[in-house]
Amino acid sequence: MPLYKGPAPVYEAPAFSWTGFYLGINGGYGFGKSDWSGTATSGSLSPHGALTGATFGYNWQTGSWVLGAEADSDAGWINTSTTSGTGLCAGGTGCDTHNTWLGTARARVGYAWDRWMPYVTAGGAFGTIKMSPNSGGSEIDTRLGWTAGAGVEYGYSRAWSLKLEYLYTDLGTATCSASTCGVDTDVSYEANLVRAGLNYRF
Repeated sequence: MPLYKGPAPVYEAPAFSWTGFYLGINGGYGFGKSDWSGTATSGSLSPHGALTGATFGYNWQTGSWVLGAEADSDAGWINTSTTSGTGLCAGGTGCDTHNTWLGTARARVGYAWDRWMPYVTAGGAFGTIKMSPNSGGSEIDTRLGWTAGAGVEYGYSRAWSLKLEYLYTDLGTATCSASTCGVDTDVSYEANLVRAGLNYRF
């Protein structure tokens, strides 16, 4: 008597999960605004340039929602100078603003469609503002500010993902001291950052 054999079991791949720690690299471009203002100085600059660095974070997925925390540290070449201002920003080499290093520590909230995850993010920002007046010399001030933005991440394998994000960053106002600038001079810095990243979850 022939034995009946049922249909072969159908294999279903486990659902994609964003939960876990991850390490990554990032790189991109920044452009923004820096104003110099003092007793006899005024100048408005538009710093721009590249940045690149490393990322560390953790995601926790519950249903379709993904909650996470992320920190990064980037070297920056975001700078420019002007000679069209007054005082320290007139003549010679003018005045120069340079963001040499930038870090952020942010919360992320995403919504997962399987391997796609758009997200919003906000938190603290910290970085250096290098200020160089036309009188020569320079001074570096490390500032604490804030950042906010949005992005989208795609998990192209179980462990690897790619992301593209935008961040607005404001480091507030640094002070170029009298020893470098003759008189205390305020230098503000804010920037728009567009970055791509590659992450590995483990």
